[in-house]
Amino acid sequence: MPLLSVIVPVHKVQAYVHECLDSVLTQSFTDFELIAVDDHSPDGCGAILDAYAEADPRVSVIHLAQNGGMGPARNAGTRRARGDYVLYLDSDDTLTPGALRAVADRLAATGDPDVLVFDFARTYWDGTTVRDTRADLLDQAIGQESAPAVATLAERPGLLRLMAVAWNKAYRRDFLQREGLSFPPGCYEDTPWTFPALLTARGIATLDRVCVHYRQRRTGSILSTTGRGHFDVFAQYDRLFAFLDRRPELERWRPELYRRMADHFAVIHSSGGRLPRSARAEFLRRGRQHCRRYRPASSEAFLRQPLRLRLRRLLVRLGSHRTFRLLSHASRLRTAVRTRLRGLRALARKAVLRAHYALQRRRPLDPGLAVFGAYWNRGYACNPAAIEATVRELAPHLRTAWICMPEHAHTLPPGVLRLHPGSAAYWSALARARFLVSNVNLPHTYRKRPGQTHLQTHHGTPLKHMGLDLRPYPASAAGMDFGKLLERVDRWDFSLSANPHSSAVWERAYPAPYTTLEFGYPRNDVFHTATADDVTRIRAELGIPEGVTAVLYAPTHRDYHDGWHPPLDLARLATTLGPGFALLVRPHYFHDGQHSHGGQHSHDGQPQPLPESVLDVSAHPSVEELCLASDVLVTDFSSLMFDYANLDRPLVLHIPDREAYRAARGTYFDVTAAPPGLVAYGEDELTDILATGAHDAPHARELRAAFRARFCPYDDGRAAERVVRHVFLGEPLAALPPVLPPAERRPAPSPAACRRAATGPAGAHTRRPPEPEPPSAHPVPAS
Repeated sequence: MPLLSVIVPVHKVQAYVHECLDSVLTQSFTDFELIAVDDHSPDGCGAILDAYAEADPRVSVIHLAQNGGMGPARNAGTRRARGDYVLYLDSDDTLTPGALRAVADRLAATGDPDVLVFDFARTYWDGTTVRDTRADLLDQAIGQESAPAVATLAERPGLLRLMAVAWNKAYRRDFLQREGLSFPPGCYEDTPWTFPALLTARGIATLDRVCVHYRQRRTGSILSTTGRGHFDVFAQYDRLFAFLDRRPELERWRPELYRRMADHFAVIHSSGGRLPRSARAEFLRRGRQHCRRYRPASSEAFLRQPLRLRLRRLLVRLGSHRTFRLLSHASRLRTAVRTRLRGLRALARKAVLRAHYALQRRRPLDPGLAVFGAYWNRGYACNPAAIEATVRELAPHLRTAWICMPEHAHTLPPGVLRLHPGSAAYWSALARARFLVSNVNLPHTYRKRPGQTHLQTHHGTPLKHMGLDLRPYPASAAGMDFGKLLERVDRWDFSLSANPHSSAVWERAYPAPYTTLEFGYPRNDVFHTATADDVTRIRAELGIPEGVTAVLYAPTHRDYHDGWHPPLDLARLATTLGPGFALLVRPHYFHDGQHSHGGQHSHDGQPQPLPESVLDVSAHPSVEELCLASDVLVTDFSSLMFDYANLDRPLVLHIPDREAYRAARGTYFDVTAAPPGLVAYGEDELTDILATGAHDAPHARELRAAFRARFCPYDDGRAAERVVRHVFLGEPLAALPPVLPPAERRPAPSPAACRRAATGPAGAHTRRPPEPEPPSAHPVPAS
C-alpha cells in the first residue's frame, strides 16, 4: 500500500500532460501511485496515458465512458486509490522537484493529520513564476511557540482565506471516507469540496513550501473562457450551504462562508473575460438572490470588515449592477491616477539624479577615491572587502567608500564611507572615483570614464554555468539581456581569477578586452593568515562547545526552488549525530529573511524548534570566519568548496538532486568524478559518512589534496597584496610577491589542532612569525 495516491484527471491537455506526469514520476520520493483518469478526452490523451502505464508500474489509467468534468473524474480516481493520503493534480500543472518528499516528511512530522495544506506558485507562458500572495498564512499557521503544529480550523481560521482549490492539499483517505466527501459536477467544483474538508478536519497541518506550479494558460481554462458556464457557481454554493444545514455544529462558520460567497460573486462579475456583457446584470441579480437566501442572522461580523469590502458585498447583496460597474470604473481610474502620480514622481527623481550624474561626470576624477561593493549592495564581504582592507593598509593615501543598503551598514569597518545605492552621493562617487571594485556588475546606467579603473573580482570559482554560457538555460538566465551584459563586461579593466579553470571560463562566458589577473582570491587570504587564537575566538563567539565537531552546512541556491528548502532533515541529522556534533546552517544569501525562525530550521522549511546543536549562522557577516570555525564542510554545488579546500579540512558533498540541478543550470564539469571529498547522494549516506569519521579517512584526504592542487594554485595568503600593489599602486607584475609553492603554505590550524596546541607549551596561541620571502624561482603566473 503506497503512502500517497496522486490523482490526475485528464481532458484535452495533450500539450501539457507529458510534463505533468513526468513531474510526478521523477520525484525523489517513490512511495506513491499515480492514477490518471481519462475523462473521455477527444484528443490523444488516452493513448498517452496508456503508454505511461505500460512503461511504469506505478501508473494506472481509468478510461471513463463519457465526459463528466473534473469532479466526477477525481471521484473515479479516489475510488481506485490505495494510498494513505490522496493528492489531486490538474493535468496542466506540475509538481516541483522534491514536493512529494517534503509532503511525506511533513505528514510524518505532524502525526498524520487529516489535511495537509501546502503552497503553490503561478507559472506564466514567459517563464515567470509568482508565489501565491497569501503564502504567509501557511507560515503563520504553525510553528509559533503558542500554536500547535496540527490544529483545527477553529484554531487557524485564516486558512479559509487561501484559494479554494483541491490541489494544494493532501487528504487522509480514511478522513474522506469518514466524512463522505466527494466532488460535485460543474465548473466550480472545488468550492463545495474545499470548505467542507477544512471545516470537518480534526487536524490540519501546513507546509510552507511551493509544491505545485499552477499553469496560467492563455486559453482553454475556465478562468480565461467567456460564457454562461460561470453561472455554475450558484449551484455550487447551494451545495455548500446545504452541507452546512446538515451539520448544525458548523453553523458558526456561516458568516465567513457568506463573505467568501459574496466576494466570489464580485470577482467573477468584475473579471472582464468571464461573463458575456449581456449576462452581467443577470449574474448580479442571481447573486442578490443567493445573498438574501443565505444571509446569516447576525451582521456583527460584517461591521468589522474594511469599508471597501463592506461596500462591495453590499452591492452584490443589492444586485446593483450599474452602481457596481460605476464604482469599479472609478476604482480603476483612481488606481491608474495614483500609479501615474507615483510614476511621475519617480521619473522626476530619476531625471534630477541623471542630471546630477551628468554634471558630476564633467568634474575631474578624484585620484584618491576608491569605491567598493559586493553581492548587489549587501554588506562588507568577499574579495572586495579583503582588497579594501589591504588598500587602507598599503595605500593609506586613498579614501574608500562602500556601496550598501542601511541594513548592512553595521558590517562596515570604521572610517569607510557608506554610499546609499541610487543616492546623489552614490552617483557622484561613480562619476568621479578613480577605482571601482565589485564582485558583481555595476548598474547599466553607469558610464565608465577615461581614467577610471574597474576591477571585477567575481565571487567564486564557477561550477555552474555563468554569463553567455547560460543561453541554453532560459529558466536560470531569468530573462537576462545578454547584449546589456556584454556592455557591462566591456567596462572591466581587470578580471580576478583564482585558478586556470576560472580564467578559461570567465574569458569565454564574459568575452571582452580586460586583463585577467591570476593572483588568487583575496577573500581566501585569511585561511593562510589566521592563527589558533583566531579560530578559538570565533568558535567561542558562535557558541560552539569545546571539543565538539562543527559541521558547516552551506548549500547553494536552486533556480527551480522558490525560497529556502534544505534537502536535509536538520533535526534528524543533528539528533542522529549526537552531542559530539554542532551543525552550523548557512543558506545562500539569495534567501535572506526566508529561513530564519529563531535560529531554527527544518527539512521542509517550517519554522519549528530544532535541537540546540543546530546553530543558525545565516546572519553572520563573514562566511570566511564560519569556515575557520568549522571542522568539516557539507555543501552541494556551492563555490564555497573551492575556497574551503585551502584549509585542508574535510569536505563532503551532499547532492541528492544532482540531475535536477544539472538540468536546470548546467555544470562545467562533473564534480563527482573528481570531488573534494566523499559524496553522499542521500541523507542516510551523509549521516554515516560523518558519524563514522569516513569524511577524514585517507581516501578522502587524497581526493582533497588533488582538488586543492587543481583549484587553489595561487591562494597563499598574499592575493590581496598582489592586487593592491598592481592595480592601485601600479607596480609591475615582476615586482609583486611571487606565489608560494604548496609545500611552503601554512593554512590556519584546524579546531582540533587548536585544542592540541592549547594543552601544549605556553605561547602556543601566539601569532605565527611571518613566512620568509620565497625565492624568486616561483614567480607570479602571467596574466
